[in-house]
Amino acid sequence: MRYIVLDTNCLLASIGKSSKFHSVWTAFLNEEFRLCVSSEIMTEYEEILARKTSPAFAEMVVYIILNSENVVFVNPYYKFGLIVADPDDNKFVDCAIVANADYIVSQDTHFDILKTISFPKVNVIRIEKFVKELKK
Repeated sequence: MRYIVLDTNCLLASIGKSSKFHSVWTAFLNEEFRLCVSSEIMTEYEEILARKTSPAFAEMVVYIILNSENVVFVNPYYKFGLIVADPDDNKFVDCAIVANADYIVSQDTHFDILKTISFPKVNVIRIEKFVKELKK
């Protein structure tokens, strides 16, 4: 089973039923992969979802995630600080490292710097590629 970290924009893009990436949310609900999260990530999910949709919808999504069997909760004590251009993105990197995730699913180009860092190795894939992997 794959262990992934899903950045907030990819979560947002996957929830809408008419989204071409909805298969990611459906695969999560069907327990086809393990979603790795930290408290910081869950807080951001709720904040952004509430801002982009509604507080009630955000609360429902967070509730679903928090009560899913295929969620791996981690508490990164060490901050690696690998992304300098947007330090806020480091919460996803730290989570991926601690959870030993297969990759981070993200469209954010700030994560491209991780391709140049050999240790700790953190793989990043675009959501389109992840959707293709889910079909395999």
